[in-house]
Amino acid sequence: MRKWVTAIALVLGVALGAALALNRNEPVVGGPCEGCDAVFQGRPDDPGSSARIAPVGERGEALVLAGVVRDARGQPAAGIIVYAYHTDAAGIYPPDERFRGRSAYHHGRLRAWARTDASGRYRFATIRPGGYPDSGEPEHIHLHVIEPGRCTYYIDDVLFDDDARLTDRHRQRLEGRGGSGLTSPRKDEKGVWHVSRDIVLGQNIPGYPLN
Repeated sequence: MRKWVTAIALVLGVALGAALALNRNEPVVGGPCEGCDAVFQGRPDDPGSSARIAPVGERGEALVLAGVVRDARGQPAAGIIVYAYHTDAAGIYPPDERFRGRSAYHHGRLRAWARTDASGRYRFATIRPGGYPDSGEPEHIHLHVIEPGRCTYYIDDVLFDDDARLTDRHRQRLEGRGGSGLTSPRKDEKGVWHVSRDIVLGQNIPGYPLN
């Protein structure tokens, strides 16, 4: 009987440890950011490599954002979580009432997570976001990286080089965090925009852990 009790306790201990590891929030590196903790709020336990940000039927032009995540040696990085959020077609972050009073509320309801596959690939289906109304800010998609069990940080926004609002000043503000966020949109025969945003883990991220 004692052996059975010990074995059950061991199994429960391993399961509890795995659950705690899954729910533990990674530390933020690379400097503070507005709503850094929102990346954990509503995060699915096991996101796939392809996710949808804007639901089917959301007003706006369809867009697919995809890319490959690599480590500093240029090798594809599997199991990395990419978090993305953006405005709607009118340039507004439509609120998600489930998160009122929390950081995720300000990120809006157009947000999603994708975990890179064995080849380091991730993909989001969404719409092309609008620029902020009554502002000179260009269209953009915010991106964060979560390296499970290691750290989390924001990287350069996805920007569109065909956006009339994208000025030299905006280009000069790019820091190369996680590689370049400047993309060249192309539209396929079905009228869907496609952009590619590859990511280099830790690139130009202050305080990024080297070990």
